[in-house]
Amino acid sequence: MFILSNPTNLKLYIKYMVSARCKVAVKEELKKLGLHFIVVDLGEVDIMETLTSEQRLQVADALFSVGFQLMDDKRAVLIEKIKNAIIEMVHHSDEVVKINFSNFLSEKLGHNYTYLANLFSEVQGTTIEQFLISHKIERIKELIIYGELNITEIAWKMNYSSVAHLSNQFKKATGLSPSHFKNLKDKRRNPIEEVGNVQP
Repeated sequence: MFILSNPTNLKLYIKYMVSARCKVAVKEELKKLGLHFIVVDLGEVDIMETLTSEQRLQVADALFSVGFQLMDDKRAVLIEKIKNAIIEMVHHSDEVVKINFSNFLSEKLGHNYTYLANLFSEVQGTTIEQFLISHKIERIKELIIYGELNITEIAWKMNYSSVAHLSNQFKKATGLSPSHFKNLKDKRRNPIEEVGNVQP
C-alpha cells in the first residue's frame, strides 16, 4: 500500500527569508534538528513532522541563531507573505509581470487587495506600493551596476511605462538620475531584508 501524502504536514512561517542563501541556511538548521522538509520557499517551509511545543521552541531558537524568526501571528505571517511575494517578483523572477500588481498579489495570496493594503499600512507604517517601489529601485541599482542592460532595457524589464517614468521614480527615491548613479565610484546598495522597512 502506498501513502502518497501525509495529512499531518506542518507549515512553518519564517521571517527574514529573502534569498536562495536563506533557504539553504534554513534547510541546514532543520537537518540538524532531524526534521524532514518537503518544500522550502521564501518565508515558508513544509515539514513532515508535527512538532511538540518543546520542538517548536527548539526550531525557533535554531532559526533565531542564524538570523530568522519563526512566526505564529496570522497577521505577521500575511505581512511576510506580501513582502516575500514582492521580493520574489522584483529580485528573483526573470518573467516580466504584465498583469496589474494588485491583481497579482490578490491572486497569489487569496485575499482582497484592499484588505492586504490596509493591513500592510497599519502594521508596517508604509504602503505596499512604497515597499514595492523601494525594491524596484534597489533592483534597478543592481542592474545598473551589472551593466548588462541599458536603461531602456531595464525600464522594460522592470515594467515601467517609459524610461522617463523610471528615471523620475529613481531620482525621487535616491536623489540621483540613473546615469549619475552609474557614474558614481561608490555605488551604495542596501541589503534586501532592510529595503522598504520603515525605521522606528
